[in-house]
Amino acid sequence: WQPLSTLEATKIAGSVRDLSVMVLLYPFSPQDLDLGEVAEALRAVFFFNDTATPEIYTRRFGHGGFTNPDSETRRAAVGLVSAAADAGRELGCEYIKIWPGQDGWDYPFQVDYRQIWRYSVDSMRELAQLHPGLRFAIEYKPREPRNRMTFSSMARTLLAIEEMGADNVGVLLDFGHSLYGGESPAEAAQMAIDRGKLFAIDVNDNFRGWDDDMVVGSVHLIETLEFFHTLQRNDWAGVWQLDQFPFRENSADAARAGIEVMKTMWRACALIDDDALRAAQDAQDALAAQRIIRRALLASGPEQD
Repeated sequence: WQPLSTLEATKIAGSVRDLSVMVLLYPFSPQDLDLGEVAEALRAVFFFNDTATPEIYTRRFGHGGFTNPDSETRRAAVGLVSAAADAGRELGCEYIKIWPGQDGWDYPFQVDYRQIWRYSVDSMRELAQLHPGLRFAIEYKPREPRNRMTFSSMARTLLAIEEMGADNVGVLLDFGHSLYGGESPAEAAQMAIDRGKLFAIDVNDNFRGWDDDMVVGSVHLIETLEFFHTLQRNDWAGVWQLDQFPFRENSADAARAGIEVMKTMWRACALIDDDALRAAQDAQDALAAQRIIRRALLASGPEQD
């Protein structure tokens, strides 16, 4: 198996109906790929580039990016994100996605917790100040590849953002990461929305024991509906991003399936009796609320081609 180049991945993504946004990894593949070629490839499939993701989670940063004990490596991580921000601005990105998967710790007594927290907060604050016209969205995750990640939950990430004091830093809520961390994705979304910090979402599914990146709604259908209902109720108007990793399924077919489920969720939201649901929630009547949701979900049906 060989990884796809940036242009190859763009072409395959362009074959998926209803897909209009692509997240680009940075550096591009190959690394000497001209920015103009990337822009032309996106135009060829009528995509706009919503975000770029700097690869600060590779083996190069195996001992940490922002939290690396080596100051030069920490500077390299900030420099890579800054370069991605420059490229993203040229491509019209809405924000830069930050997934600091190598930042954290593995064993008790391995780190000074205050120190690595400061490293992470200070690095993100610096980037926000270097690129005031661009937004940064931190994608949190409880663990993997580190045993414990610094930005491991919605609450910890929001706390860090508050300490940064940067208006252009927010959260990317990955549905599967939230499940994996024992959260309710809908509740986590509400926390971020109430603070004006839900900058982006990734949608997928898993069995809650690992970040399986399965097709949307394949396991937690009701919680997926609750998540989309929370977005709709709050008039959240961001992009629905897929973050699926089909190991054995065709990637384009899996993307089509995920999109179909998300559209079904949105139709089901429109069928929910909001007054009845509000009454059930005011009474904290779980069974009544479940009946209302089942009725809407079962009536939503598949989209007709």
